Amino acid sequence: MTSLRRPAAVLAATLAAALLAAPGPATADRADAGRATVNGKHVIAISVDGLNPRALNRLGRAGAPNLHRLIKDEGAGTLNARTQLEMTVTLPNHTSMVTGRRIKASKGGHGVTWNDDKVTKTVQQAAGHDVASVFTQVHEAGGTTAVYATKSKFWLFERSWPKAVDKNVIQVEKNGAVVKALRSDLATDPASFSFVHLGKPDQVGHHSGWMSAKYLKAVAKMDALVGSIMDQVSSTPALRDNTVIVLTSDHGGIPGTKNHAIKTNREDYRVAFAFWGAGVAQKDLYALNPDRAKPGRSRPGFGASPQPIRNGEVANASLDILGVGPVPDSLWNVEQDLDWK
Repeated sequence: MTSLRRPAAVLAATLAAALLAAPGPATADRADAGRATVNGKHVIAISVDGLNPRALNRLGRAGAPNLHRLIKDEGAGTLNARTQLEMTVTLPNHTSMVTGRRIKASKGGHGVTWNDDKVTKTVQQAAGHDVASVFTQVHEAGGTTAVYATKSKFWLFERSWPKAVDKNVIQVEKNGAVVKALRSDLATDPASFSFVHLGKPDQVGHHSGWMSAKYLKAVAKMDALVGSIMDQVSSTPALRDNTVIVLTSDHGGIPGTKNHAIKTNREDYRVAFAFWGAGVAQKDLYALNPDRAKPGRSRPGFGASPQPIRNGEVANASLDILGVGPVPDSLWNVEQDLDWK
């Protein structure tokens, strides 16, 4: 397990969680386990934090060629997926991505409603009971997992599933370093499931405003980093025939403001969702899934049937690609019927 730039309070909480859990394998054993795969496949789930789909239209193919390749030209994607209904903020939405649950604990959600690294609870403590995740399911199937993130709050994942997150690389606001670490592992010992968080658009959106010139420049930089991952997958024989990238975001952001927390605003709740890689169809994701409802400009609730595509489907979609069953007690894509090929 690799841990970088861990806050002291988080370190204490993580060590406490590890002591409460049954003893895990030694570091050497975990390194050996890193060579395992699930059905010979790999999934790289990428979340571009704060990516408003408007940015891709504004930048066009010239300004964001790789995201256009991934979402429209070569993959199965949409720019009209939806976030979680209860909140359009980072940590709650990312926790839904890895658990397949809604947010509200009393309704079967994961209970993570905070959005910083000051709270040192686990997901299990927030929910009030055991909560499984994509990490635990991959581990139970004999595979390995890794997290690469640019915000310290993502220590939540290792803290909550200490025996199922084999590698945890957190470099605060260093997107290039995070992708460099991922690419190094892809070249030598790729995990069965890798979760990648790229936070620059969100950081710049909060500082300079969504859809500002600086924000668009940040999206273009993330496009280049995503492209470097895509190029490595396609140019590596050991990866190109068995690796799929799943891409989405936690929220958008309101143009001309520094705000993304208004859950009823379309600029906040509309996100991209796409698949790219081995065996993926080149098609609009809603056309590929006629049993999902194109939401237009609307915000369908929990009672809507059919549902739109949501960012919380990352966990069970990734497990489906790996040939593993869904996260127990999850909600989004629990039938694993989101088609990608």
